[in-house]
Amino acid sequence: MRNASRSALAEELANARHSTLRLFDRLTDAQWRVPYLPTINPPRWELGHVGWFQEYWCLRQGPGGRMLDSMMPASDDFYDSRVVPHRRRWEFDLPSDHDTRAYLADTLDATLERLARAEDSDEGLYFFRLGLFHEYMHAEAFAYTWQTLGYECPEPLTRVAAYEGRRAARRVAGGVVEIGAPQGAGFAFDNEQWSTPVEVGSFEIALQPVTNAEFLRFVSDGGYRDARWWDPEPFALLRGAGRTMPRYWREREARVQARRFDRWEPLEPDAPLVHVSAHEAQAYCRWAGRRLPTEAEWVFAARNVEGFDWGAQVWEWTATPFEPLAAFSPGPYREYSAPFFGTHRIVRGGSVATPRGMVDDRFRNFYTPERDDIFVGFRVCGD
Repeated sequence: MRNASRSALAEELANARHSTLRLFDRLTDAQWRVPYLPTINPPRWELGHVGWFQEYWCLRQGPGGRMLDSMMPASDDFYDSRVVPHRRRWEFDLPSDHDTRAYLADTLDATLERLARAEDSDEGLYFFRLGLFHEYMHAEAFAYTWQTLGYECPEPLTRVAAYEGRRAARRVAGGVVEIGAPQGAGFAFDNEQWSTPVEVGSFEIALQPVTNAEFLRFVSDGGYRDARWWDPEPFALLRGAGRTMPRYWREREARVQARRFDRWEPLEPDAPLVHVSAHEAQAYCRWAGRRLPTEAEWVFAARNVEGFDWGAQVWEWTATPFEPLAAFSPGPYREYSAPFFGTHRIVRGGSVATPRGMVDDRFRNFYTPERDDIFVGFRVCGD
């Protein structure tokens, strides 16, 4: 989708909007109203925000930098995530479900009409691609919101699947790898600007992320009670919360179960571990005598190592803080990356909830290291 033509982009924008709206078809009246949580948004606010973002960037950029009016009066006052504090999103008297859906339909129709007249070039299609990728990101955010709230699994989301046989780790000689996106190669997020060579030394890396069975051995060995494996602050928070295993695990009748959306199921031992924080990943690595890969090691392996399994199951924590590349310059959506440098961690790959058009080895995703609600796991690495 980074190089999608005008016609392909139009088709995918319509598909993405259809998928977005379908996520909400099964919500009951009560499920539209959710308690405040710092890791999610109110569903009705987030749905309206998806339409607002597309309208703002694809339709409202007037001549001379002047902003045109929205189809929905006062929409900037409640849908603009750059200026609306997260807590306030629960306080607005938002448009009804019917009016919100109508707004998304109207903004899509107008966007497709504008797209049909756009120049079929990277510059001419930039904001339409930005709008598509933004909707992709919220599609995944809706999925982890449904997981957080214990709602029914959204269709057609597949499950994290068990591996058919475990692949051995691979020794890698290392070399030079380009981090970021090359200029003139289609759409690029601002934190990918521009491709930067990084020297990678020799290392060893697992071909697949850590499985439930592997992590269960850490849990069974008292890993959540042993301060040796943890940084002090996350360990103190863990102990204060009484946690002895990952967020969506529990023990019943001497067996471990995992919650998948609204259902508790037996833990699948050979499936990749999912829903763990970077702190949990690091603790496991210390216990196992391993470490997390750096971003550069991960990318080098993804591009050069045969059998390196990535992008279809779980996002993967790396050891690399989220920082700008040498040639970074904020894009038109200036708040996408810059406010998060230094506080977030690079996450690589993709998950079962990631729309396929989003999966790319250039994509530098990022989250704060305590996040365990997203569809994220990790793989181990060594020198």
